Amino acid sequence: MATMESLIGLVNRIQRACTALGDYGGGDQAFSSLWDALPSVAVVGGQSSGKSSVLESIVGRDFLPRGSGIVTRRPLVLQLQKTEDGKEYAEFGHLPRRRFSDFASVRKEIEDETDRITGKTKQISPVPIHLSIYSPNVVNLTLIDLPGLTKVAVEGQAQSIVEDIENMVRSYVEKPNCIILAISPANQDIATSDAIKIAREVDPSGDRTFGVLTKLDLMDKGTNAVDVLEGRSYRLQHPWVGIVNRSQADINKNVDMMAARRKEREYFATSPDYGHLASKMGSEYLAKLLSRHLESVIRARIPSITSLINKSIDELEAEMDHLGRPIALDAGAQLYTILELCRAFDKIFKEHLDGGRPGGDRIYGVFDNQLPAALKKLPFDRHLSVQNVRKIVSEADGYQPHLIAPEQGYRRLIEGSLNYFRGPAEASVDAVHLVLKELVRKSIGECQELKRFPTLQSTIAGAANESLERFREESKKTVVRLVDMESSVEYTSHSQELESLRSTEAGFSYQHK
Repeated sequence: MATMESLIGLVNRIQRACTALGDYGGGDQAFSSLWDALPSVAVVGGQSSGKSSVLESIVGRDFLPRGSGIVTRRPLVLQLQKTEDGKEYAEFGHLPRRRFSDFASVRKEIEDETDRITGKTKQISPVPIHLSIYSPNVVNLTLIDLPGLTKVAVEGQAQSIVEDIENMVRSYVEKPNCIILAISPANQDIATSDAIKIAREVDPSGDRTFGVLTKLDLMDKGTNAVDVLEGRSYRLQHPWVGIVNRSQADINKNVDMMAARRKEREYFATSPDYGHLASKMGSEYLAKLLSRHLESVIRARIPSITSLINKSIDELEAEMDHLGRPIALDAGAQLYTILELCRAFDKIFKEHLDGGRPGGDRIYGVFDNQLPAALKKLPFDRHLSVQNVRKIVSEADGYQPHLIAPEQGYRRLIEGSLNYFRGPAEASVDAVHLVLKELVRKSIGECQELKRFPTLQSTIAGAANESLERFREESKKTVVRLVDMESSVEYTSHSQELESLRSTEAGFSYQHK
């Protein structure tokens, strides 16, 4: 038994770890859900079915919120641990260093923690509350208290609340590792039980369902629930258990739970209807029955749980490897890390430019293909046509025709031709700029060290693009200055062009005469 008790405690700890990691089932996790693989007992029932009273009877303490409407608005993972030292206290998963010995304070904390997630509304949340109770009066057991099923929304609730609650309950009970504790009131027709209805849908064979019948003492005089308890009205693979909860008068009088247990035992022992079933009735028997069954299920699931834990560890270690080493806390070490990451980016960017990675060849193509092609398209034939040469030379002479050679006209022709280079030169700068921007984007994407720092990625990209924009404007000014310099220098090679132009001008003069 000690080994099995430690197994339930181990499952409890794994469930708490799952919640801390954001895994509480439902299939929305990035990795396989370990929570879904852990055996659990989900407590299901309609509102006013006596669900809360059953849980308090099992624990032997009055600790759950009470009231009208939906009281349980978040799943409550209730982990019971038997102690031998006589101490009795509770601990919450979200308050790990605080012990509660006053169970009225436990109730208050459940209400406050529920409100922290759902607010002061009547809405529900799938995020569970973990509550561990250590007591000599409990058996080792884990129960999940789910919101009570309802048929209508009350004031302050969304119209979808009925469907929302059913979907939440279904997300738990449809798991093959979930044991269903279906609670139904005996003073209502079992055929209309909300708990039995949903249990039948997800567990038609009844292999995972334990039926609990409450309020046996409130049935009409002359009637009983023997047919249900003996499995004739609705048969399950596990025995039905009858429960007699505290009456509302007992609750109002704060009747001790231990006294309520004794009263329950006496009821079954002395009942003419249920006396023959007394040994298998009551909250104490139910707790032991569930504990034994949960232990057996855990034992059967140990290989698959171990396998999934190892798989989860491998997945998390792979993600850790992808994320990289931890980041230091002090500013100096963080600055060093940032510089290292920038150097890693710079290395990849240089490889794209210098070779080893594609990209730099596109810059070469701008000057080897794009620029020459643009220059060939320049309208030199129109600019140096006879008609245009005559026009420019005439305009350059003004009212005093040249005597020997139209030097000023020649210079204007050359300057005008060189000015055509401005457009293709500036376009080449823009083309190189686009290539460099693309290489920045690719280099950041290829830098594995930067993948875990999306904010730093954006910062580096912004800084690089800002610099490239500044370099583009400076480069455009530079190429324009180069064109201007060419326009102001007459190279030796221009002499031949001048002689050709002079011959052309002589022809003009002759024709003019």
